[in-house]
Amino acid sequence: MLLLQSHSRFLLDTLLNRVQNVDKAVELDNHWVEFDDVRYHVQVTMKNPHIVLLSVSLPIPPPETVFLGGLPFGAIEAIKAAYGVVVQILDPPRDGFNLTLKLNLSKLPPDEAEYKHALLVKIASVREVVLGAPLRVVLKHLASRTVAPDMDQLLALVHRPKESFFLIPQADKVTVVFPMRFKDSIDTVLATSFLQEFVEARRTAGLNNAPLCMWSSSPPLELKGAPAEALSANAGFVTFVIFPRHVDGKKLDRTVWNLSTFYAYVSYHVKVGFFHLVASCSEGFMHTRMRRRVESLIQTLDRAKPDLEKSNKGLTSRSFKRLVCIENSNLNALTKHYFGRCADYKYAGLQSLKDLKDRRTNSYS
Repeated sequence: MLLLQSHSRFLLDTLLNRVQNVDKAVELDNHWVEFDDVRYHVQVTMKNPHIVLLSVSLPIPPPETVFLGGLPFGAIEAIKAAYGVVVQILDPPRDGFNLTLKLNLSKLPPDEAEYKHALLVKIASVREVVLGAPLRVVLKHLASRTVAPDMDQLLALVHRPKESFFLIPQADKVTVVFPMRFKDSIDTVLATSFLQEFVEARRTAGLNNAPLCMWSSSPPLELKGAPAEALSANAGFVTFVIFPRHVDGKKLDRTVWNLSTFYAYVSYHVKVGFFHLVASCSEGFMHTRMRRRVESLIQTLDRAKPDLEKSNKGLTSRSFKRLVCIENSNLNALTKHYFGRCADYKYAGLQSLKDLKDRRTNSYS
């Protein structure tokens, strides 16, 4: 199965292109949208080719989530910690966006190519940094086996437009619950089957250290205090239990990203699985029709052959085969048997086909 990349491919290519051509006065004004309705806008003017303005629009949050200044809590601190002096947060952001960053490419280290590339990849991962900030705060406390004193017992975090998933933080574990919703009825059926198989796969021997995974058609007891409108899920509820071992060291970034994009991960495989199913059914249908057509043609040919073969099968063909057999070896067993049985007739005493020919020649002369 495919795991989604944390960075925006188009944004990373744009930044790398600007770094390689930073001295060229080129104007950029690019808009695009990525999964879960995250919109980007990159702008570069000819007057300041070293400055890149990056604006990000986040999904519309539902009422149960907490946004501070249009951003999830902890996002400002996460941006400063991730980008340092290279990035400056503009307040207020551009109209229609939740966040606008000012990137000064002249402050990138000129001689450290690996560090520069890693920093650009981190900038291209702004979605993970911003939307994953609250989840990162909770999981950092889990790594130290503590709970933030001002943390609610039930947190709602936005991950899709007007949709959220829930966290239940504790000192020894964090429970993450995803209400799974799909608009299309076929997607709902495929997603339900996919999620049930997803839970079964967790029980294999090679995944013993993976987080616990559960699926239920009704809301779990951990969501008892959640609003009723947030618990409408036609594809059930998926629950993960995260332990401190899942967020140790470098595992923290991967866990934050995988949880933040879990719905997009499932949706992608549901869509791909549907198209593969349609393609495989179409391919199987065409192959079945081809096989039936070939079988019909073979039967037609078989019905046309028997009379022809029977008419051609006669003494001539059998004699031809016998003569060929005799001519292939004058001293074979068939020749000896034939001439042995002719002892009482006029060809008695013949030991080979050559003797037979000589006898016939002499009789004709």
